[in-house]
Amino acid sequence: MKVTEKKLDDGRILLEAVVSTAEVGHALAVAHNGFAQQMGVRVQPGVPVAQAVEQQLGVKDLDSLVAQQAVEYLVPFAIDKSNIAPAFIPQPKTSAPLKRGQTFSFELRVTPKPAYELKSYDPVTITVPPFQIPEGEVDAQLAQMAESYAQYVADEPHPVGPSDGVLISLEAFQGGKRLDNLSTDARTYVMGMNLMPEGFEKNLLGMEVGQTKSFSFEMPGAPEGQDPDVFDCTVTVKELQKKVVPQIDDEWVAKFMPLYRDAAALRGALTEAVQSQHRAQHHEMLLQAAAAELSKRFQGSIADEVYEFTRDTMLANLRGSLQQQGIPFEQYIQNYGGEQQFGMIMMMQTRELLVQGYSLDALFRHEKMSLEDKDIERACRQMNPMDPKAARREMEENGRGFALREAAERMKANEWLLEHAVVNEEGTKSA
Repeated sequence: MKVTEKKLDDGRILLEAVVSTAEVGHALAVAHNGFAQQMGVRVQPGVPVAQAVEQQLGVKDLDSLVAQQAVEYLVPFAIDKSNIAPAFIPQPKTSAPLKRGQTFSFELRVTPKPAYELKSYDPVTITVPPFQIPEGEVDAQLAQMAESYAQYVADEPHPVGPSDGVLISLEAFQGGKRLDNLSTDARTYVMGMNLMPEGFEKNLLGMEVGQTKSFSFEMPGAPEGQDPDVFDCTVTVKELQKKVVPQIDDEWVAKFMPLYRDAAALRGALTEAVQSQHRAQHHEMLLQAAAAELSKRFQGSIADEVYEFTRDTMLANLRGSLQQQGIPFEQYIQNYGGEQQFGMIMMMQTRELLVQGYSLDALFRHEKMSLEDKDIERACRQMNPMDPKAARREMEENGRGFALREAAERMKANEWLLEHAVVNEEGTKSA
């Protein structure tokens, strides 16, 4: 991509980008994959995405359908190549549509991120709760570990109760066809865990060891207006069972956790992990408190277009998160008191996010800090603790190096701010 830039009279910067045919092809491929994932299209190895989409959805010209997404994918690369820190990502202006096998041109009018100043750069003073580790957390983790290794063993014969474990054989049919994935010669079934519909469990209640019963039950969740699926089955109770939770002692550790010397070593490792986790959480709380205090010194006004872009981005991220959790957006808004209350909350959160970010930017400049590679790595580690290299690769390969640099600068400024802050604990006299 070739990018030329020109300063405009209104303070913005005009970027004119020319995209090669190979880059156009890559952008379309990314947009194809994104569309397929969004629509749940199954793409077999060796089959082009466009072909799979046509076969499963009937879309014949996928390029045209995702052209706008491909253009939006290209926009950050133009900004990153120009090394501009934007106040927000502008909409591209094009003179011709993006087409495979052709070069493509677009322009951006970029508003550079404004440089604000603070009323003071003196150390901040914050008051926070003292660092504490909740009592019993290690014991709770050990208990959870033991629970995960629990086994069901033979119990004294008695009628099946509402919380019993029971070893059963099961033959299940639907419309006369045997369901092999549901049928079994011997499987432990735990009553009361809703592993099967209520109608199934009701028929098991009161059965005795050795007893066989044939019955039908309905599968819930049928669409409105449709009859539920009906399953026919034959169940034999082979054994009543009880759950036995092991004791985590030296013998158990030697068998299931041989990397640890004994039970004391396992407890020590869990204690260290819990302490590390809570220290990290406490440190994040201190960072947030320091940044919030610094933002009180912010002065200046933020342009409406910056507010609107930031708010829309936050809303889009929220919608995506709720969709993954299966929570309707309208329901979420009602839980926050309705649209008006939710709108006020969003406005306050948007301003807080912007002001804190701009305040940390000002501190970074005032203290004449500079970025090092370790600062970039730290930011990536926060984005993806398990694989920070993958986080960096993803950001840079998607043209968002400028966003990564901004995050790293703000993290560095925030750490510096906390290192020089006066930190008081709640319940103690101020220093």
